[in-house]
Amino acid sequence: MSTTPPPQAPTDRPRPVTSERTPDDGALGWLRALGPRGRRAFAGAFGGYALDSYDYFTLPLSMVALSAYFGLNSGQTGLFTTVTLVVSAIGGALAGVLADRVGRVKALMVTVITYAVFTVACGFAPNYETLLVFRALQGLGFGGEWAVGAILVAEYASASHRGRTLGAVQSSWAVGWGLAVVVYTLVFSVAGDDLAWRVMFWTGALPALLVIWLRRNVHDAPEAAAAREQSAEKGRFAAIFKPGLLRTTVFAGLLSTGVQGGYYTLATWVPTYLKSERDLSVVGTGGYLAFLISGAFIGYLTGGYLTDRLGRRRNIWLFALLSALCILAYANIPSGANTLLLVLGFPLGFCMSAIFSGFGSYLSELYPTAVRGTGQGFTYNTGRAVGAVFPTTVGFLADSWGVGGALVFGAIGYGIAALALLGLPETRGKELA
Repeated sequence: MSTTPPPQAPTDRPRPVTSERTPDDGALGWLRALGPRGRRAFAGAFGGYALDSYDYFTLPLSMVALSAYFGLNSGQTGLFTTVTLVVSAIGGALAGVLADRVGRVKALMVTVITYAVFTVACGFAPNYETLLVFRALQGLGFGGEWAVGAILVAEYASASHRGRTLGAVQSSWAVGWGLAVVVYTLVFSVAGDDLAWRVMFWTGALPALLVIWLRRNVHDAPEAAAAREQSAEKGRFAAIFKPGLLRTTVFAGLLSTGVQGGYYTLATWVPTYLKSERDLSVVGTGGYLAFLISGAFIGYLTGGYLTDRLGRRRNIWLFALLSALCILAYANIPSGANTLLLVLGFPLGFCMSAIFSGFGSYLSELYPTAVRGTGQGFTYNTGRAVGAVFPTTVGFLADSWGVGGALVFGAIGYGIAALALLGLPETRGKELA
């Protein structure tokens, strides 16, 4: 007679986190624990998000050249970011529903193709209005990629490692950002501004190569796919607004609004701030951004570790406070103190990225399997859309306050995020089907 215990049904109940050491502990224990299929899913999500970041940053890095080429004011350039993020809410919500209905990997491929095609199209825009439309359509794919990729990996990751695993996925944003800065420095150093901004957008075709690899090598987590297929609720917007999930949806959307409002304020306007108010050259701007991006990369990894150690809510609270303080300090550095500006870029990048590390695991854990894509896609990208008001507000305030003074507005977003946590539970240790 076999003594093997029967398999246990997957559960969404929180389990206590123990301090007992396992073979999967250690610096790369989270990666070993994924298994071969999980590691391929991680690679796909990592690559997709890195290229998503690369395509996003082609615009902020080219903003000064675009403004001169089309004769735009600060409000008009800020509108580029706003339409991208507003439309990304639609794309993200639709991608979440698609992920629940047809699977995570298929939805991931759709989002990558969408943002790549319209990023390239931006490089052919003959006027401001056309570029605005193409950038908005790019947002359809941009909005969905992160939520779908994060869920794909979250469903492979164990409860004890999920924060670190999703933090590592988030770190790919800094990788894509860094790659964009390198290409920006090379392109704008070789080509004139009128051509260079177009070349930046044309390089956004790179993600097409990732789609081919995803199709051949990456698959949904088997248990989660089976649970999703068995549910009649899968991929229904109405399900995340039912009494049992309505509170979660409202406060998760508010949390996402605050964090992304603060983040995109900085991501959009710091390059312009460095060139227009600090009078840095293209190479000089790239050097200062290198400090910011290095801090961001380490922040993602550190935040992922801390979200497993401290819990999801404490990690977000901690870095909401620190991010707000860093913005205030960065925007008020005296004129001429560019060495201090360089040094402070590291903690600014660290804090504003570490707060994101818990998002992939936290939002995945707040929703049941059948509507996980719908819930995460909707709340994360609704936050993007509402948070998009922040960069536009900074654009209009910049004409009277200066870009540096207007950046302080981003600190308000982190205050909103801290308040939103009061309406959400702690989910550390929760198993996912």
